[in-house]
Amino acid sequence: MTRTRVVLLRLSPILLLALTGCADLKPVEAEVADLKQQVSKLRSDVDATRQSADQAAATSKSATEMASAAQASANQALAAAQAAQSSNSTTNEKIERMFKHSVSK
Repeated sequence: MTRTRVVLLRLSPILLLALTGCADLKPVEAEVADLKQQVSKLRSDVDATRQSADQAAATSKSATEMASAAQASANQALAAAQAAQSSNSTTNEKIERMFKHSVSK
């Protein structure tokens, strides 16, 4: 259905009332009041959704910052482990040289 056709179908009861000269506008006023209430509810729903999305964005940003901090800590731990491994290898080589030297005497 096209948009124009939908609008005409929704407005047809109002147009019919206007064309017949009906003086009783209570049903139309009630429908308008109902539509206003629906719009008001939709506005509050949109506001709640926007607030929820803002909270989700803040949580996501916080999680990203925490992940970055964890990655930095992991990088520091890796560097420390590599330095310890290098020192360990150097110490092992020195011990082997000392052992070979003492055996050869």
